[in-house]
Amino acid sequence: MNDVQTPDLRASARELDDAGLCVLPIRADGSKAPDVRSWTGYKVQRSTPAEHDQWFGGGRPRGIAVVYGAVSGNIEMIEFEGHAIRDGILDEVTEIMDASGLGEEWASILNGWATESPSGGMHYRVRVEGADVPGNTKLASRLAREDEYTDEERQRLREKPGTRIIRVQIETRGEGGYGLVEPSGGTVHATGRPYVRKAGSPAGVPTVGAETMQAIRDICRMVDTLPKPETPKTAPRELAPLPGGGVRPGEDFDERADWDQIIGSQGWVCLFQRGRTRYWRRPGKEGRGISATTGHAPDKDRLYVFSTGSEFQSETPYSKFAAYAHLHHRGDFKAAAADLRSQGYGSEPPRQRLRSIPRQAGHFTDGSSAIDPDTVPDEQEDAGAGPDLRIVTSKPELDITNEADAIDGLLDIMAANQLPDLYKRSSGPCWVYEDDQGNPLVKQLGTDNLRAYLGDHVTTYQVVSDPITQGTKEVRELFMPKTCGTILGRRDWPLQPLRGIVTAPVVRPDGSLVQAPGYDRATGLYMHPRVPLRRLQPQVSRESVERAKDIVLNQMLADFPFVDDSDRAQYLGALLSPIIRPYVPGPTPLVVITGTSQASGKTLLKDVFGRLYGLAETPWAENDAELRKAITAKLWDCGDPIIAMDNLPNGHIIKSPILSSLVTGATWSDRLLGSTSSVTMPNDRLWVLTGNNLRTGGDNGRRTLWVRLDPDCPNPDQRDNFTVGDLRIWLADNASTIVAALVTMVRGWLAGGAKTVNTRMGDYSSWASVIAGILDYLKVPGWLANRGEASTALDDEAQEWAAFLTEWHQKIGTEPVTTKTLLGLKDTVPQLHNGDLPSGKQLGHWLKARQGRYFEDLKVVLVYDSHLKQNTWRVEQHVDKGTGRAER
Repeated sequence: MNDVQTPDLRASARELDDAGLCVLPIRADGSKAPDVRSWTGYKVQRSTPAEHDQWFGGGRPRGIAVVYGAVSGNIEMIEFEGHAIRDGILDEVTEIMDASGLGEEWASILNGWATESPSGGMHYRVRVEGADVPGNTKLASRLAREDEYTDEERQRLREKPGTRIIRVQIETRGEGGYGLVEPSGGTVHATGRPYVRKAGSPAGVPTVGAETMQAIRDICRMVDTLPKPETPKTAPRELAPLPGGGVRPGEDFDERADWDQIIGSQGWVCLFQRGRTRYWRRPGKEGRGISATTGHAPDKDRLYVFSTGSEFQSETPYSKFAAYAHLHHRGDFKAAAADLRSQGYGSEPPRQRLRSIPRQAGHFTDGSSAIDPDTVPDEQEDAGAGPDLRIVTSKPELDITNEADAIDGLLDIMAANQLPDLYKRSSGPCWVYEDDQGNPLVKQLGTDNLRAYLGDHVTTYQVVSDPITQGTKEVRELFMPKTCGTILGRRDWPLQPLRGIVTAPVVRPDGSLVQAPGYDRATGLYMHPRVPLRRLQPQVSRESVERAKDIVLNQMLADFPFVDDSDRAQYLGALLSPIIRPYVPGPTPLVVITGTSQASGKTLLKDVFGRLYGLAETPWAENDAELRKAITAKLWDCGDPIIAMDNLPNGHIIKSPILSSLVTGATWSDRLLGSTSSVTMPNDRLWVLTGNNLRTGGDNGRRTLWVRLDPDCPNPDQRDNFTVGDLRIWLADNASTIVAALVTMVRGWLAGGAKTVNTRMGDYSSWASVIAGILDYLKVPGWLANRGEASTALDDEAQEWAAFLTEWHQKIGTEPVTTKTLLGLKDTVPQLHNGDLPSGKQLGHWLKARQGRYFEDLKVVLVYDSHLKQNTWRVEQHVDKGTGRAER
């Protein structure tokens, strides 16, 4: 303790009071705490000389301090710590002040009233004019060096290794703060050393404007070296290094760009450079001062802005890339990176490609790989007539990143015929495939089907950003369902049209033969052979035709109990129909195979169709609505050329307007089950019905091709000694031979001039004339020879009405009569289903529906009786115009 200081403290207090400063006593215990009960009141009211005499007039040791801020005339103290002085921070700040235009004001502060602290630091005072003095503020700091750690700090690091130990280098004492002044000494400071005045006096404190003072504080903050984290808003996310030595555009920009081109181009001015640190003044800032530094941080060249009047966030570090993104892209780092990449920054981004796996070489896209290659016709045979087989060795690849481009690309792939087994019908794209039994099916594509198909046959991918390489990569991705829906919603597609499926060689409209498996461009037909195809000789001879006849008629059909030659000829005509169907456009009649009893062979004849061509079966429907559904379902997806309804009820009368419509139309229209949309399909099938003692009614009789069987024995199933043994086993071994024989018959007829025999059969006249020509060439008798007899004998309605009109003509004659009179012919009048006679009104409706139609040689004629105001009826017999006589 140095008691002789007491008079000096009283003198110092008077000096300070004279200068307008508020004085405080300080304890002499090294704590630097005020030696009063409470000093809060002295923040707003100056201490008095009397208080000074009381504090410093006795023998008690104390130190002396000044309260800064408004109570002392708006004075602020700037303190440089002793280690800052030793680090040269004061010299650095002085140099910056001089370079920034603040050298004069800074010199006045350094020489106005300067005190050296016991630790070697310097305290400088300045009076701020024009604004309040801010509170105590730390302006510059750094991390403590290891040799500076105290024992307490070392213990703190042991407990929390990540703790930052900081050394403040420059700070201020302002509003609400105080600081010790000379001549405090002795035990007032922990070192025992005194505070020493180095320049000026309290009365010589310089006055500086508030704006200038703020600039001085900013420069002091510029020497701060405490690491400051970049914020997410002002810095890109930290990313791992790119593989392979790749460089991102932002990283490249940080290395190569200069701050002159980043902020210099925006009007910022570099005032000077000290070491690697440059000092900048923002645009619009007049006079003196510095707004920002670059290159000051030891780890990375960043921009650090102190001024609040710029476009940058103050007190926040910006890398070059972050500053560029902030200035030109509103902080959007992704957009900034793309922009810089376009300017040549960054390494070329890699693009990871998908591995394309080729298909098996030699896969025929039209399905012919399902056929034994040894049985495919020679290429030289029928040259030019077959389809072009396409071999696709790899899947096409398609970028579907952009939906519109994806649709255009898929349509291009379709147009280039790169999609196997995909075709179009009027209702949209479809594919051809086999079921488990080897039968061809046509699948109309919905959204899910198309998506699945394209997943199998097109390598689709999207190009996405690769966060690891900063480039792009192709990622396997399927078409989106909505894209598939858009494709299916088109009116047309660049695909080959599918006009039907054939399962054996067929004759094109120009007379050439389709015999190569797969798609035939000339006809739009897809051949899916049901059996392996036999090689055909380039030229057909009469001997080969005779051998073919022998195989078909004298072996395969030899033991069937046809009623007469006409039934055998009509079955052979039906058997040849699938081969000539494309050659003769138009419908074919309903083929009805009927027998007198079970085991007569009708189902076996039906199975021959299935063995040779493939056959789809559907049960006989109980009503017309169910029948329509069954027909639509089979035409929609079944590829078999024959559709059969087997084993109709014994003695069933086939009388269905649905069937009449089916076998007279070239197309069939209906609403799909479970859908509101209607479709129109080509009716290119042969429809076969089988049953015992079948008969027809209504219009079905004249639209039927009858094949009658009569074993004429008590137990038909016991018959034996057949020419070929068990026909089903024989067919399994000889089906290819039978198909070749049938094709040979047709080829012989074509080679012989393809002559037809004019045959009238209503809607089927063209077909009947061609079949008649083929059978005439083959010298097979009986084609439609029993048509009239069979039509009458097997048509219950025709027989019933023929009997009625005959009795009417015999007993009443040709005079017009009423239905009441006709009901008197009780034995022959057509009856209701329950066996009752119709009413007169009902009989009138029946007569009106049949007027003008001949039953044998008699027809009904309506005669209106104007006197009685009612319809009357008469029967009229047909007269041969050549002879003038009735036909019977």
